[in-house]
Amino acid sequence: MGQQETVDVDEVFRVETHGIDPIPDAERHGSAKDLFWLWFGSNLTFTYVINGALAVAFGLSFWQATAVVVIGGLSFFAISAAGLSGIRTGTATLVISRATFGVRGNLPAGVLNWVVSIGYTIVNTVVGTLALEVFFAEIGWQGGTAGRAVALLVTLALTFAVAMWGHATVQFAERWMAYVLAAGFGILLLFVLPGTDTAAPAAAAPGLSGWSLAFVVMLAGPFSYLPMPADYTRYLPRTTSLKSITWMGALGGFLSSVALGVAGVAAATRTDMTDAVAGAESLLPGWFQPLFLALVLGGSVTNSIITLYSSSLNLQVLGIPWSRARAIVISAAVTAAGSLAALFLTDFTTSLLSFLSLLIIVFAPWGGVFLADMLLRRCHYDADALHAGSAGAYWYRSGYHPAGITALLAGMAFAALTCDSELWTGPLVAPLGGADLTLLGSVVSGLTYWALTRRRVAAYVPAA
Repeated sequence: MGQQETVDVDEVFRVETHGIDPIPDAERHGSAKDLFWLWFGSNLTFTYVINGALAVAFGLSFWQATAVVVIGGLSFFAISAAGLSGIRTGTATLVISRATFGVRGNLPAGVLNWVVSIGYTIVNTVVGTLALEVFFAEIGWQGGTAGRAVALLVTLALTFAVAMWGHATVQFAERWMAYVLAAGFGILLLFVLPGTDTAAPAAAAPGLSGWSLAFVVMLAGPFSYLPMPADYTRYLPRTTSLKSITWMGALGGFLSSVALGVAGVAAATRTDMTDAVAGAESLLPGWFQPLFLALVLGGSVTNSIITLYSSSLNLQVLGIPWSRARAIVISAAVTAAGSLAALFLTDFTTSLLSFLSLLIIVFAPWGGVFLADMLLRRCHYDADALHAGSAGAYWYRSGYHPAGITALLAGMAFAALTCDSELWTGPLVAPLGGADLTLLGSVVSGLTYWALTRRRVAAYVPAA
Protein backbone atom coordinates (compact mmCIF):
# COMPACT_ATOMS: atom_id res chain seq x y z
CA MET A 1 0.00 0.00 0.00
CA GLY A 2 2.81 2.35 0.92
CA GLN A 3 4.39 1.69 -2.45
CA GLN A 4 1.22 2.73 -4.27
CA GLU A 5 1.19 6.06 -2.44
CA THR A 6 4.57 6.97 -3.92
CA VAL A 7 3.51 6.36 -7.52
CA ASP A 8 4.15 9.50 -9.57
CA VAL A 9 1.07 11.28 -10.83
CA ASP A 10 0.62 14.06 -13.35
CA GLU A 11 -1.82 16.47 -11.72
CA VAL A 12 -2.65 20.15 -12.09
CA PHE A 13 -0.81 22.44 -9.63
CA ARG A 14 1.35 19.58 -8.43
CA VAL A 15 5.03 19.47 -9.39
CA GLU A 16 5.58 16.83 -12.06
CA THR A 17 8.24 14.35 -10.99
CA HIS A 18 8.83 12.71 -14.37
CA GLY A 19 11.39 14.05 -16.78
CA ILE A 20 12.76 12.23 -19.81
CA ASP A 21 12.31 8.83 -18.13
CA PRO A 22 9.66 6.73 -19.94
CA ILE A 23 6.11 7.30 -18.68
CA PRO A 24 4.70 3.94 -17.44
CA ASP A 25 1.43 2.79 -19.00
CA ALA A 26 -0.30 2.93 -15.60
CA GLU A 27 0.36 6.67 -15.36
CA ARG A 28 -0.75 7.64 -18.85
CA HIS A 29 -3.91 9.65 -19.30
CA GLY A 30 -5.65 12.25 -21.42
CA SER A 31 -6.84 12.29 -25.02
CA ALA A 32 -5.89 13.76 -28.37
CA LYS A 33 -8.17 16.74 -27.66
CA ASP A 34 -5.60 17.93 -25.12
CA LEU A 35 -3.19 18.49 -28.01
CA PHE A 36 -5.69 20.73 -29.79
CA TRP A 37 -5.82 23.12 -26.84
CA LEU A 38 -2.06 22.94 -26.29
CA TRP A 39 -1.15 23.98 -29.84
CA PHE A 40 -4.14 26.31 -30.24
CA GLY A 41 -3.40 28.20 -27.03
CA SER A 42 0.38 28.36 -27.41
CA ASN A 43 0.07 29.85 -30.90
CA LEU A 44 -2.38 32.59 -30.00
CA THR A 45 0.60 34.90 -30.03
CA PHE A 46 1.00 38.32 -31.62
CA THR A 47 4.05 37.03 -33.50
CA TYR A 48 1.77 35.72 -36.25
CA VAL A 49 0.23 39.17 -36.70
CA ILE A 50 3.76 40.52 -37.20
CA ASN A 51 4.55 37.71 -39.66
CA GLY A 52 1.43 38.43 -41.71
CA ALA A 53 2.31 42.10 -41.90
CA LEU A 54 5.87 41.25 -42.98
CA ALA A 55 4.53 39.20 -45.89
CA VAL A 56 2.87 42.36 -47.21
CA ALA A 57 6.05 44.35 -46.55
CA PHE A 58 7.93 41.87 -48.76
CA GLY A 59 5.71 42.96 -51.65
CA LEU A 60 2.87 40.40 -51.60
CA SER A 61 -0.76 41.39 -52.16
CA PHE A 62 -3.48 40.56 -49.65
CA TRP A 63 -4.42 37.27 -51.32
CA GLN A 64 -0.81 36.27 -51.99
CA ALA A 65 0.15 36.94 -48.37
CA THR A 66 -2.93 35.08 -47.15
CA ALA A 67 -1.95 32.06 -49.24
CA VAL A 68 1.49 32.07 -47.58
CA VAL A 69 -0.16 32.28 -44.14
CA VAL A 70 -2.40 29.30 -44.90
CA ILE A 71 0.46 27.19 -46.24
CA GLY A 72 2.46 28.09 -43.15
CA GLY A 73 -0.43 26.91 -40.99
CA LEU A 74 -0.51 23.57 -42.80
CA SER A 75 3.04 22.93 -41.57
CA PHE A 76 1.49 22.09 -38.20
CA PHE A 77 0.54 18.71 -39.66
CA ALA A 78 4.25 17.87 -39.79
CA ILE A 79 4.79 19.32 -36.30
CA SER A 80 1.90 17.33 -34.86
CA ALA A 81 2.98 14.14 -36.63
CA ALA A 82 6.42 14.51 -35.05
CA GLY A 83 4.74 13.81 -31.72
CA LEU A 84 3.57 10.33 -32.75
CA SER A 85 6.81 8.77 -31.55
CA GLY A 86 6.12 10.09 -28.05
CA ILE A 87 3.10 7.87 -27.55
CA ARG A 88 5.14 4.80 -28.52
CA THR A 89 8.17 5.55 -26.33
CA GLY A 90 6.77 7.63 -23.48
CA THR A 91 9.70 10.03 -23.66
CA ALA A 92 10.75 13.40 -25.09
CA THR A 93 11.51 14.22 -28.72
CA LEU A 94 15.21 14.88 -28.14
CA VAL A 95 15.58 11.46 -26.52
CA ILE A 96 13.89 9.78 -29.48
CA SER A 97 16.22 11.56 -31.92
CA ARG A 98 19.08 9.51 -30.45
CA ALA A 99 17.82 6.78 -32.77
CA THR A 100 18.32 9.14 -35.72
CA PHE A 101 21.71 10.66 -34.94
CA GLY A 102 23.23 8.41 -32.28
CA VAL A 103 23.54 9.16 -28.58
CA ARG A 104 26.53 11.46 -29.02
CA GLY A 105 25.53 12.74 -32.45
CA ASN A 106 22.30 13.95 -30.90
CA LEU A 107 24.02 16.29 -28.43
CA PRO A 108 24.99 19.26 -30.69
CA ALA A 109 21.40 19.70 -31.86
CA GLY A 110 20.31 19.36 -28.25
CA VAL A 111 22.55 22.26 -27.25
CA LEU A 112 21.33 24.43 -30.13
CA ASN A 113 17.71 23.57 -29.42
CA TRP A 114 18.11 24.67 -25.82
CA VAL A 115 19.59 27.95 -27.07
CA VAL A 116 16.66 28.41 -29.48
CA SER A 117 14.09 27.59 -26.78
CA ILE A 118 15.61 30.09 -24.39
CA GLY A 119 16.05 32.65 -27.17
CA TYR A 120 12.39 32.55 -28.17
CA THR A 121 11.36 32.59 -24.51
CA ILE A 122 13.41 35.76 -24.04
CA VAL A 123 11.84 37.38 -27.11
CA ASN A 124 8.33 36.51 -25.93
CA THR A 125 9.12 37.71 -22.42
CA VAL A 126 10.34 41.05 -23.77
CA VAL A 127 7.24 41.50 -25.95
CA GLY A 128 4.97 40.65 -23.03
CA THR A 129 6.87 42.96 -20.68
CA LEU A 130 6.69 45.92 -23.05
CA ALA A 131 2.97 45.35 -23.60
CA LEU A 132 2.36 45.22 -19.84
CA GLU A 133 4.45 48.37 -19.37
CA VAL A 134 2.27 50.25 -21.86
CA PHE A 135 -0.81 48.78 -20.18
CA PHE A 136 0.36 50.25 -16.87
CA ALA A 137 0.76 53.64 -18.56
CA GLU A 138 -2.70 53.52 -20.11
CA ILE A 139 -4.35 52.81 -16.77
CA GLY A 140 -2.51 55.75 -15.23
CA TRP A 141 0.78 54.43 -13.80
CA GLN A 142 3.87 55.95 -15.39
CA GLY A 143 6.33 53.70 -13.62
CA GLY A 144 9.45 54.37 -15.66
CA THR A 145 12.26 51.91 -14.97
CA ALA A 146 10.44 50.56 -11.92
CA GLY A 147 7.32 49.95 -13.99
CA ARG A 148 9.30 48.04 -16.59
CA ALA A 149 10.97 45.97 -13.87
CA VAL A 150 7.58 45.12 -12.32
CA ALA A 151 6.21 44.21 -15.75
CA LEU A 152 9.18 41.89 -16.34
CA LEU A 153 8.74 40.28 -12.93
CA VAL A 154 5.04 39.62 -13.56
CA THR A 155 5.69 38.16 -17.02
CA LEU A 156 8.45 35.88 -15.77
CA ALA A 157 6.41 34.75 -12.76
CA LEU A 158 3.41 33.78 -14.91
CA THR A 159 5.61 31.78 -17.26
CA PHE A 160 7.86 30.11 -14.71
CA ALA A 161 5.13 29.05 -12.28
CA VAL A 162 3.18 27.12 -14.91
CA ALA A 163 6.24 25.55 -16.56
CA MET A 164 7.73 24.55 -13.21
CA TRP A 165 4.57 22.71 -12.11
CA GLY A 166 4.86 20.64 -15.26
CA HIS A 167 2.93 18.78 -17.90
CA ALA A 168 -0.60 18.68 -16.44
CA THR A 169 -0.50 22.33 -15.38
CA VAL A 170 0.90 23.37 -18.76
CA GLN A 171 -2.02 21.69 -20.54
CA PHE A 172 -4.53 23.13 -18.06
CA ALA A 173 -3.15 26.66 -18.42
CA GLU A 174 -2.99 26.49 -22.22
CA ARG A 175 -6.64 25.38 -22.40
CA TRP A 176 -8.05 28.07 -20.12
CA MET A 177 -5.87 30.83 -21.45
CA ALA A 178 -6.91 29.77 -24.95
CA TYR A 179 -10.57 30.41 -24.08
CA VAL A 180 -9.78 33.97 -23.00
CA LEU A 181 -7.27 34.76 -25.74
CA ALA A 182 -9.49 33.32 -28.51
CA ALA A 183 -12.37 35.54 -27.40
CA GLY A 184 -10.11 38.59 -27.23
CA PHE A 185 -8.39 38.00 -30.55
CA GLY A 186 -11.81 37.26 -32.09
CA ILE A 187 -12.88 40.79 -31.13
CA LEU A 188 -9.60 42.08 -32.56
CA LEU A 189 -10.44 40.45 -35.89
CA LEU A 190 -13.84 42.18 -35.90
CA PHE A 191 -12.07 45.54 -35.70
CA VAL A 192 -9.22 44.78 -38.12
CA LEU A 193 -10.82 42.81 -40.96
CA PRO A 194 -13.57 45.29 -42.02
CA GLY A 195 -12.06 47.85 -44.34
CA THR A 196 -9.34 45.48 -45.57
CA ASP A 197 -8.29 46.44 -49.08
CA THR A 198 -8.26 42.97 -50.62
CA ALA A 199 -8.16 44.36 -54.15
CA ALA A 200 -5.06 46.49 -53.67
CA PRO A 201 -2.17 45.33 -55.87
CA ALA A 202 1.13 44.34 -54.34
CA ALA A 203 3.33 47.30 -53.41
CA ALA A 204 5.93 45.98 -55.83
CA ALA A 205 6.45 42.78 -57.72
CA PRO A 206 7.62 40.47 -54.93
CA GLY A 207 9.64 38.22 -57.19
CA LEU A 208 11.20 35.00 -56.00
CA SER A 209 12.97 36.87 -53.20
CA GLY A 210 9.78 38.29 -51.70
CA TRP A 211 7.96 34.97 -51.88
CA SER A 212 10.81 33.00 -50.35
CA LEU A 213 11.34 35.50 -47.50
CA ALA A 214 7.63 35.43 -46.70
CA PHE A 215 7.68 31.64 -46.48
CA VAL A 216 10.81 31.64 -44.31
CA VAL A 217 9.22 34.11 -41.87
CA MET A 218 5.97 32.17 -41.76
CA LEU A 219 7.54 28.72 -41.37
CA ALA A 220 10.47 29.50 -39.09
CA GLY A 221 8.24 29.52 -35.99
CA PRO A 222 6.55 26.15 -36.62
CA PHE A 223 9.90 24.58 -37.59
CA SER A 224 11.34 25.65 -34.23
CA TYR A 225 8.75 23.37 -32.57
CA LEU A 226 10.05 20.20 -34.28
CA PRO A 227 12.30 19.13 -31.37
CA MET A 228 9.44 19.19 -28.82
CA PRO A 229 6.07 17.63 -29.92
CA ALA A 230 6.67 14.25 -28.19
CA ASP A 231 7.19 16.17 -24.93
CA TYR A 232 3.41 16.63 -24.93
CA THR A 233 2.27 13.26 -26.30
CA ARG A 234 4.33 11.03 -24.02
CA TYR A 235 1.60 10.87 -21.37
CA LEU A 236 -1.15 9.77 -23.78
CA PRO A 237 -2.33 6.12 -23.52
CA ARG A 238 -0.83 3.81 -26.14
CA THR A 239 -4.33 3.11 -27.45
CA THR A 240 -4.78 6.72 -28.56
CA SER A 241 -5.36 6.93 -32.31
CA LEU A 242 -2.32 8.20 -34.20
CA LYS A 243 -4.63 9.86 -36.72
CA SER A 244 -6.45 11.76 -33.99
CA ILE A 245 -3.14 12.92 -32.48
CA THR A 246 -2.01 14.29 -35.84
CA TRP A 247 -5.30 16.01 -36.64
CA MET A 248 -5.99 17.51 -33.24
CA GLY A 249 -2.54 19.04 -32.82
CA ALA A 250 -2.41 20.25 -36.41
CA LEU A 251 -5.88 21.78 -36.27
CA GLY A 252 -5.04 23.68 -33.10
CA GLY A 253 -1.86 25.23 -34.49
CA PHE A 254 -3.45 25.87 -37.89
CA LEU A 255 -6.49 27.77 -36.62
CA SER A 256 -4.65 30.14 -34.31
CA SER A 257 -1.67 30.84 -36.58
CA VAL A 258 -3.82 31.41 -39.68
CA ALA A 259 -6.38 33.61 -37.95
CA LEU A 260 -3.73 35.90 -36.48
CA GLY A 261 -1.59 35.79 -39.63
CA VAL A 262 -4.54 36.97 -41.72
CA ALA A 263 -5.17 39.70 -39.15
CA GLY A 264 -1.61 40.90 -39.73
CA VAL A 265 -2.04 40.82 -43.50
CA ALA A 266 -5.32 42.76 -43.24
CA ALA A 267 -3.84 45.34 -40.87
CA ALA A 268 -0.90 45.92 -43.23
CA THR A 269 -3.33 46.93 -46.03
CA ARG A 270 -4.83 49.60 -43.74
CA THR A 271 -2.00 51.14 -41.74
CA ASP A 272 1.77 51.29 -41.26
CA MET A 273 2.82 48.11 -39.45
CA THR A 274 6.52 48.94 -39.09
CA ASP A 275 5.79 48.98 -35.36
CA ALA A 276 3.26 46.15 -35.39
CA VAL A 277 1.86 46.70 -31.89
CA ALA A 278 1.38 50.45 -32.44
CA GLY A 279 0.01 49.86 -35.94
CA ALA A 280 -2.58 47.32 -34.81
CA GLU A 281 -3.49 49.48 -31.82
CA SER A 282 -4.25 52.42 -34.15
CA LEU A 283 -7.06 50.38 -35.73
CA LEU A 284 -8.78 49.73 -32.40
CA PRO A 285 -11.21 51.85 -30.38
CA GLY A 286 -9.77 53.45 -27.27
CA TRP A 287 -11.71 51.26 -24.84
CA PHE A 288 -10.24 48.07 -26.38
CA GLN A 289 -6.60 49.17 -26.48
CA PRO A 290 -5.74 48.16 -22.87
CA LEU A 291 -7.40 44.79 -23.49
CA PHE A 292 -5.36 44.44 -26.69
CA LEU A 293 -2.14 44.94 -24.72
CA ALA A 294 -3.32 42.26 -22.28
CA LEU A 295 -3.81 39.94 -25.26
CA VAL A 296 -0.24 40.57 -26.41
CA LEU A 297 0.99 39.75 -22.90
CA GLY A 298 -1.17 36.60 -22.65
CA GLY A 299 -0.05 35.31 -26.04
CA SER A 300 3.60 35.84 -25.13
CA VAL A 301 3.13 33.89 -21.90
CA THR A 302 1.31 30.93 -23.49
CA ASN A 303 4.06 30.54 -26.06
CA SER A 304 6.85 30.92 -23.49
CA ILE A 305 5.32 28.29 -21.24
CA ILE A 306 5.78 25.40 -23.69
CA THR A 307 9.28 26.47 -24.77
CA LEU A 308 10.45 26.89 -21.17
CA TYR A 309 8.95 23.54 -20.15
CA SER A 310 10.61 21.70 -23.04
CA SER A 311 13.92 23.41 -22.26
CA SER A 312 14.00 21.66 -18.87
CA LEU A 313 13.63 18.25 -20.56
CA ASN A 314 16.31 19.33 -23.01
CA LEU A 315 18.76 19.94 -20.18
CA GLN A 316 18.19 16.40 -18.92
CA VAL A 317 18.91 15.09 -22.43
CA LEU A 318 22.20 16.98 -22.31
CA GLY A 319 23.13 15.17 -19.12
CA ILE A 320 22.20 17.61 -16.35
CA PRO A 321 21.77 15.19 -13.40
CA TRP A 322 18.83 17.09 -11.91
CA SER A 323 15.09 16.58 -11.83
CA ARG A 324 13.04 18.40 -14.45
CA ALA A 325 11.70 20.83 -11.84
CA ARG A 326 15.23 21.73 -10.71
CA ALA A 327 16.62 21.93 -14.23
CA ILE A 328 13.99 24.47 -15.22
CA VAL A 329 15.51 26.90 -12.72
CA ILE A 330 18.59 27.09 -14.99
CA SER A 331 16.43 27.92 -18.01
CA ALA A 332 14.42 30.47 -16.02
CA ALA A 333 17.58 32.17 -14.72
CA VAL A 334 19.08 32.47 -18.22
CA THR A 335 15.73 33.75 -19.55
CA ALA A 336 15.61 36.38 -16.81
CA ALA A 337 19.18 37.49 -17.51
CA GLY A 338 18.58 37.66 -21.27
CA SER A 339 15.34 39.57 -20.79
CA LEU A 340 17.07 42.10 -18.52
CA ALA A 341 19.72 42.63 -21.20
CA ALA A 342 17.11 42.99 -23.92
CA LEU A 343 15.05 45.50 -21.95
CA PHE A 344 17.84 47.64 -20.50
CA LEU A 345 20.63 47.31 -23.10
CA THR A 346 20.25 48.60 -26.65
CA ASP A 347 20.11 46.44 -29.78
CA PHE A 348 20.23 43.14 -27.88
CA THR A 349 16.79 42.02 -29.11
CA THR A 350 17.64 42.76 -32.76
CA SER A 351 20.88 40.80 -32.51
CA LEU A 352 19.12 37.90 -30.78
CA LEU A 353 16.40 37.70 -33.44
CA SER A 354 19.02 37.74 -36.20
CA PHE A 355 20.88 34.91 -34.50
CA LEU A 356 17.73 32.84 -33.98
CA SER A 357 16.68 33.29 -37.61
CA LEU A 358 20.09 32.01 -38.71
CA LEU A 359 19.65 28.77 -36.73
CA ILE A 360 17.03 27.57 -39.20
CA ILE A 361 20.10 26.46 -41.19
CA VAL A 362 20.37 23.72 -38.56
CA PHE A 363 16.78 23.02 -37.60
CA ALA A 364 15.19 22.73 -41.02
CA PRO A 365 17.63 19.92 -41.99
CA TRP A 366 17.38 18.39 -38.49
CA GLY A 367 13.62 18.18 -38.85
CA GLY A 368 13.89 16.61 -42.30
CA VAL A 369 16.15 13.81 -41.02
CA PHE A 370 14.07 13.21 -37.89
CA LEU A 371 10.78 12.97 -39.81
CA ALA A 372 12.34 10.72 -42.46
CA ASP A 373 13.65 8.39 -39.75
CA MET A 374 10.27 8.36 -38.02
CA LEU A 375 8.53 7.39 -41.27
CA LEU A 376 11.04 4.63 -42.01
CA ARG A 377 10.57 3.20 -38.52
CA ARG A 378 6.78 3.76 -38.58
CA CYS A 379 7.15 5.44 -35.17
CA HIS A 380 8.39 2.20 -33.56
CA TYR A 381 11.51 2.50 -31.41
CA ASP A 382 13.28 0.36 -28.84
CA ALA A 383 12.35 2.51 -25.84
CA ASP A 384 14.91 0.84 -23.56
CA ALA A 385 17.74 1.37 -26.04
CA LEU A 386 16.99 5.10 -26.16
CA HIS A 387 18.13 5.33 -22.54
CA ALA A 388 20.83 2.62 -22.58
CA GLY A 389 23.77 4.73 -23.79
CA SER A 390 26.71 2.73 -25.14
CA ALA A 391 24.96 -0.55 -24.26
CA GLY A 392 21.98 0.18 -26.52
CA ALA A 393 21.21 -0.31 -30.19
CA TYR A 394 21.38 3.42 -30.88
CA TRP A 395 25.04 3.83 -29.98
CA TYR A 396 26.00 2.95 -33.59
CA ARG A 397 29.67 3.90 -34.22
CA SER A 398 31.17 5.47 -31.10
CA GLY A 399 27.83 7.14 -30.38
CA TYR A 400 27.26 8.54 -33.88
CA HIS A 401 24.88 7.36 -36.61
CA PRO A 402 26.85 7.98 -39.84
CA ALA A 403 23.76 8.15 -42.07
CA GLY A 404 21.98 10.61 -39.81
CA ILE A 405 25.00 12.87 -39.44
CA THR A 406 25.77 12.75 -43.18
CA ALA A 407 22.17 13.63 -44.11
CA LEU A 408 22.11 16.46 -41.57
CA LEU A 409 25.35 17.94 -42.91
CA ALA A 410 24.08 17.69 -46.50
CA GLY A 411 20.92 19.59 -45.61
CA MET A 412 22.86 22.17 -43.62
CA ALA A 413 25.24 22.75 -46.53
CA PHE A 414 22.32 23.36 -48.89
CA ALA A 415 20.61 25.65 -46.36
CA ALA A 416 23.80 27.66 -45.75
CA LEU A 417 24.40 28.10 -49.49
CA THR A 418 20.87 29.44 -50.05
CA CYS A 419 20.29 31.40 -46.82
CA ASP A 420 19.59 35.14 -46.94
CA SER A 421 19.71 36.62 -43.44
CA GLU A 422 21.19 39.67 -41.76
CA LEU A 423 24.13 37.68 -40.41
CA TRP A 424 24.83 35.45 -43.41
CA THR A 425 24.07 35.49 -47.12
CA GLY A 426 24.80 32.28 -49.00
CA PRO A 427 26.73 32.40 -52.29
CA LEU A 428 23.79 30.95 -54.24
CA VAL A 429 21.30 33.64 -53.18
CA ALA A 430 22.35 36.14 -55.86
CA PRO A 431 22.35 33.59 -58.73
CA LEU A 432 18.88 32.51 -57.58
CA GLY A 433 17.54 36.04 -57.90
CA GLY A 434 17.63 36.76 -54.18
CA ALA A 435 15.62 33.68 -53.22
CA ASP A 436 16.07 32.25 -49.73
CA LEU A 437 15.69 28.47 -50.01
CA THR A 438 16.85 27.65 -46.47
CA LEU A 439 13.71 25.65 -45.70
CA LEU A 440 14.40 23.26 -48.56
CA GLY A 441 17.36 22.05 -46.52
CA SER A 442 14.80 19.84 -44.75
CA VAL A 443 13.87 18.20 -48.05
CA VAL A 444 17.51 17.69 -49.01
CA SER A 445 18.40 16.14 -45.65
CA GLY A 446 15.30 13.95 -45.55
CA LEU A 447 15.86 12.55 -49.04
CA THR A 448 19.55 12.00 -48.32
CA TYR A 449 18.70 10.05 -45.17
CA TRP A 450 16.11 7.97 -47.02
CA ALA A 451 18.64 7.14 -49.77
CA LEU A 452 21.27 6.09 -47.22
CA THR A 453 19.06 4.05 -44.89
CA ARG A 454 15.90 2.88 -46.67
CA ARG A 455 17.10 -0.75 -46.63
CA ARG A 456 18.81 -0.62 -43.25
CA VAL A 457 16.46 1.20 -40.90
CA ALA A 458 13.42 -0.84 -39.91
CA ALA A 459 10.66 -0.43 -37.35
CA TYR A 460 11.50 -1.95 -33.98
CA VAL A 461 9.27 -4.92 -33.23
CA PRO A 462 8.99 -5.56 -29.47
CA ALA A 463 9.19 -9.10 -28.21
CA ALA A 464 5.90 -10.80 -27.47
